[in-house]
Amino acid sequence: MAYLRTEAGAKAAAQNFVIVSGTTAFLTDSSARHTAVATLAASGSSISTLTEEADSEVRSAADELKGDSAQIVPTDAVARTGVLSVHVLGFDIHRAMVRLWTVAVRGSASGGHAPSSAFESVTVSLVWEADDWKVESSSTASGLVAPTEYQQGTSNTGDFTGFTAGQAQDAFVSGALDTTGYPSPYARSKEGAQEAATSAAMLWGDPRYFADDAWRNQMLAAVAAPLAASALRADGNTTAQQVQKGQGIAADGTTPGGGVLVTGTAVLASRVVAYSNQSASLQLWTASIGGIAGSDNSERPQIAYLLMTVDLSWSGGTWKVLAVSPGDPLVPSPTNSAASSGQDFSQIGGAANAPATA
Repeated sequence: MAYLRTEAGAKAAAQNFVIVSGTTAFLTDSSARHTAVATLAASGSSISTLTEEADSEVRSAADELKGDSAQIVPTDAVARTGVLSVHVLGFDIHRAMVRLWTVAVRGSASGGHAPSSAFESVTVSLVWEADDWKVESSSTASGLVAPTEYQQGTSNTGDFTGFTAGQAQDAFVSGALDTTGYPSPYARSKEGAQEAATSAAMLWGDPRYFADDAWRNQMLAAVAAPLAASALRADGNTTAQQVQKGQGIAADGTTPGGGVLVTGTAVLASRVVAYSNQSASLQLWTASIGGIAGSDNSERPQIAYLLMTVDLSWSGGTWKVLAVSPGDPLVPSPTNSAASSGQDFSQIGGAANAPATA
């Protein structure tokens, strides 16, 4: 995948590097890992340095992926990474540095213990090389910890079977936009449908969907199927009005008390439920953050893990959205780390920190 020489392109390159680095193949197969690093890294010392760092970091992941088994069973391994926020620390046409807030789910779909979640902060430095963004360096630290929504309990281990490596696809992104400012047309293929569904889940989770009426209506006009546009607009208006009224949220996502609306949806994996060249239905495993960043910890952002269905139709030379429907929860074991304070989440809120779309 060649990225555009834009800020969105740099975001996408950083996101995909983090997503690839969290896959089962990367964490368990040294040949696949080294090939991935060689493909994504800048030339010279970056390849050897990133390879050494990756080889060192995967050892702890191996223990997580074993579950109750003595060794990793690839068909049972669950390794997915979602990107919830991307903050650009610096950008020009030659270099970029971005910081990503991620949630990683690792474990096994067999045994007595469900896969567990962990939050990380990953800083990726990129350089424009050979007409593409390449990774120059990467560093990882503990990230903000969002508590799991109190109504969601950990799912049974076997429930994760459908999202092992062989059963679902990772959510790679391009950052490509058309003249409307929304994702470019998608290919008339299963892969194109998965990309369209991924972007839909992310757009429906964007803070502007809830706070900015003009943005939401423009977005729906660009991505909704003609037959569904009216219903999607009505549903969006109802949802936004409830959020705005409940918190007094302004179009810029702020509250009267100085808080910031924090929402976002990361797609951990997707799989095709039905497909033809006229319509498609995709099931996505998502991690969605929602809440208010501020001094009141009772409103602190929480994370919810859901199976979401996105229905699409082929219209106007691309995949258009018929429906985005939240479904059953698929919840990993929560992190043992204490939740971050509500105020801390202000650094990842706002539209400027939204990840690049597919």
